[in-house]
Amino acid sequence: MRTDTIIRNEGTQVLMENLGLVEAERFFMLIQKEQFDYTKWQENLFEDMSIDEISQKAADYRENNRYMPDKENYKWQRTTIRV
Repeated sequence: MRTDTIIRNEGTQVLMENLGLVEAERFFMLIQKEQFDYTKWQENLFEDMSIDEISQKAADYRENNRYMPDKENYKWQRTTIRV
């Protein structure tokens, strides 16, 4: 699971890439002004989708947005700490 800091940083980066710096800043200001009920938003997010559709979207997302590299392509680097 990713930390809150990583999620915040990645979310900010996505907003700035898609909205630009000024509109991303406006977005943050709008969210802070409005009362946002995450639970209510989440309840309505998938209301028009079947369980199979949600599952397929999740599988597609995971396949296309891997957080950790594939084991075959990942190289471990050994580090020595000297005191």
